[in-house]
Amino acid sequence: MKALTIWQPWATLIIAGVKPYEFRGWPAPVAIRGQRIAIHAGARPVKKAEIADLIIRLRSAEAWSTALKPEALAMLERWHSNQLALPLASILGTAVLGQPRRAFEIVSEFGAKLNDSDRHEHSNWAWPLTAIEPLDPIQPAKGAQGFWDWRPL
Repeated sequence: MKALTIWQPWATLIIAGVKPYEFRGWPAPVAIRGQRIAIHAGARPVKKAEIADLIIRLRSAEAWSTALKPEALAMLERWHSNQLALPLASILGTAVLGQPRRAFEIVSEFGAKLNDSDRHEHSNWAWPLTAIEPLDPIQPAKGAQGFWDWRPL
Protein backbone atom coordinates (compact mmCIF):
# COMPACT_ATOMS: atom_id res chain seq x y z
CA MET A 1 0.00 0.00 0.00
CA LYS A 2 1.21 3.51 -0.73
CA ALA A 3 1.70 5.75 2.29
CA LEU A 4 1.94 9.51 2.59
CA THR A 5 3.82 11.23 5.41
CA ILE A 6 2.01 14.25 6.85
CA TRP A 7 3.18 16.40 9.75
CA GLN A 8 1.23 16.61 12.96
CA PRO A 9 -1.36 17.83 13.87
CA TRP A 10 -2.62 17.49 10.28
CA ALA A 11 -2.22 13.69 10.09
CA THR A 12 -4.39 13.16 13.17
CA LEU A 13 -6.92 15.75 11.95
CA ILE A 14 -7.29 13.72 8.73
CA ILE A 15 -7.85 10.48 10.65
CA ALA A 16 -10.36 12.27 12.90
CA GLY A 17 -12.32 13.28 9.79
CA VAL A 18 -12.02 17.04 10.36
CA LYS A 19 -9.41 17.70 7.63
CA PRO A 20 -11.07 16.47 4.44
CA TYR A 21 -8.25 17.53 2.09
CA GLU A 22 -4.48 17.30 1.99
CA PHE A 23 -2.94 20.25 0.17
CA ARG A 24 0.10 19.96 -2.05
CA GLY A 25 1.75 21.94 -4.82
CA TRP A 26 1.20 19.09 -7.27
CA PRO A 27 -1.73 16.84 -8.19
CA ALA A 28 -1.73 13.33 -6.75
CA PRO A 29 -0.40 10.67 -9.13
CA VAL A 30 -3.08 9.29 -11.45
CA ALA A 31 -2.10 5.68 -10.68
CA ILE A 32 -3.16 5.92 -7.03
CA ARG A 33 -6.27 8.08 -7.31
CA GLY A 34 -9.23 6.11 -6.04
CA GLN A 35 -6.89 3.84 -4.07
CA ARG A 36 -6.65 3.40 -0.30
CA ILE A 37 -3.45 4.97 1.08
CA ALA A 38 -1.89 4.91 4.54
CA ILE A 39 -1.72 8.18 6.49
CA HIS A 40 1.64 8.45 8.25
CA ALA A 41 2.37 10.99 10.99
CA GLY A 42 5.88 12.29 10.35
CA ALA A 43 8.63 12.31 12.96
CA ARG A 44 8.89 16.12 13.00
CA PRO A 45 8.04 17.43 16.48
CA VAL A 46 4.74 19.27 16.77
CA LYS A 47 5.13 23.04 16.74
CA LYS A 48 3.02 24.73 19.42
CA ALA A 49 2.98 27.97 17.39
CA GLU A 50 1.38 26.17 14.41
CA ILE A 51 -1.37 24.82 16.64
CA ALA A 52 -1.88 28.29 18.17
CA ASP A 53 -2.18 29.81 14.68
CA LEU A 54 -4.84 27.28 13.70
CA ILE A 55 -6.78 27.96 16.92
CA ILE A 56 -6.70 31.72 16.32
CA ARG A 57 -7.87 31.34 12.74
CA LEU A 58 -10.63 28.86 13.64
CA ARG A 59 -11.98 31.35 16.20
CA SER A 60 -12.00 34.17 13.63
CA ALA A 61 -13.80 35.18 10.46
CA GLU A 62 -10.85 33.57 8.66
CA ALA A 63 -11.76 30.05 9.85
CA TRP A 64 -12.25 29.04 6.21
CA SER A 65 -8.50 29.54 5.63
CA THR A 66 -7.70 26.43 7.69
CA ALA A 67 -9.80 24.11 5.47
CA LEU A 68 -10.78 22.38 8.72
CA LYS A 69 -14.22 21.49 9.99
CA PRO A 70 -15.29 23.42 13.13
CA GLU A 71 -14.94 20.27 15.26
CA ALA A 72 -11.15 20.58 14.88
CA LEU A 73 -11.06 23.51 17.31
CA ALA A 74 -11.63 21.46 20.50
CA MET A 75 -8.98 18.94 19.44
CA LEU A 76 -6.42 21.66 18.70
CA GLU A 77 -7.12 23.36 22.04
CA ARG A 78 -6.36 20.08 23.86
CA TRP A 79 -3.16 19.51 21.88
CA HIS A 80 -1.96 23.08 22.39
CA SER A 81 -1.37 22.31 26.04
CA ASN A 82 -0.08 18.79 25.36
CA GLN A 83 1.62 18.33 21.99
CA LEU A 84 3.01 14.98 23.20
CA ALA A 85 -0.52 13.56 22.88
CA LEU A 86 -0.01 13.47 19.11
CA PRO A 87 1.78 10.35 17.87
CA LEU A 88 4.84 10.74 15.65
CA ALA A 89 6.52 8.39 13.15
CA SER A 90 3.47 6.12 12.92
CA ILE A 91 0.80 4.96 10.51
CA LEU A 92 -2.43 6.32 11.98
CA GLY A 93 -4.91 4.87 9.52
CA THR A 94 -5.94 4.74 5.89
CA ALA A 95 -8.07 6.78 3.53
CA VAL A 96 -9.19 6.69 -0.08
CA LEU A 97 -7.38 9.30 -2.17
CA GLY A 98 -9.83 11.08 -4.45
CA GLN A 99 -9.54 13.14 -7.61
CA PRO A 100 -7.37 16.22 -6.88
CA ARG A 101 -9.04 19.60 -7.31
CA ARG A 102 -7.63 23.09 -7.49
CA ALA A 103 -7.75 24.71 -4.04
CA PHE A 104 -9.77 27.67 -5.31
CA GLU A 105 -12.51 25.19 -6.30
CA ILE A 106 -13.05 23.91 -2.76
CA VAL A 107 -12.64 26.98 -0.50
CA SER A 108 -16.36 27.75 -0.73
CA GLU A 109 -16.97 24.49 1.21
CA PHE A 110 -15.33 26.25 4.18
CA GLY A 111 -17.09 29.61 3.78
CA ALA A 112 -14.66 31.55 1.56
CA LYS A 113 -15.49 33.41 -1.60
CA LEU A 114 -11.99 33.03 -3.09
CA ASN A 115 -8.63 31.49 -2.33
CA ASP A 116 -6.31 34.18 -0.97
CA SER A 117 -3.87 31.76 0.66
CA ASP A 118 -0.38 33.14 1.25
CA ARG A 119 0.80 29.59 0.54
CA HIS A 120 -0.78 29.46 -2.92
CA GLU A 121 2.33 28.04 -4.56
CA HIS A 122 2.62 25.34 -1.89
CA SER A 123 -1.01 24.36 -1.48
CA ASN A 124 -2.73 24.83 -4.80
CA TRP A 125 -3.98 21.21 -5.13
CA ALA A 126 -6.61 19.80 -2.76
CA TRP A 127 -6.53 16.01 -2.45
CA PRO A 128 -9.81 14.65 -1.05
CA LEU A 129 -9.37 11.95 1.59
CA THR A 130 -12.47 9.88 2.30
CA ALA A 131 -13.53 6.54 3.79
CA ILE A 132 -11.17 7.06 6.74
CA GLU A 133 -10.22 3.92 8.68
CA PRO A 134 -8.18 4.54 11.85
CA LEU A 135 -5.67 1.86 12.87
CA ASP A 136 -5.93 0.45 16.38
CA PRO A 137 -3.25 0.20 17.46
CA ILE A 138 -1.29 2.63 15.33
CA GLN A 139 1.86 1.17 13.75
CA PRO A 140 5.32 2.73 14.13
CA ALA A 141 6.96 3.47 10.78
CA LYS A 142 9.92 5.56 9.69
CA GLY A 143 8.25 7.23 6.69
CA ALA A 144 9.70 9.10 3.71
CA GLN A 145 9.03 12.08 1.48
CA GLY A 146 6.37 11.74 -1.19
CA PHE A 147 4.56 8.44 -1.57
CA TRP A 148 6.31 5.37 -0.25
CA ASP A 149 5.49 1.69 0.14
CA TRP A 150 4.10 0.49 3.49
CA ARG A 151 3.36 -3.10 4.45
CA PRO A 152 0.79 -3.49 7.24
CA LEU A 153 1.82 -5.79 10.08
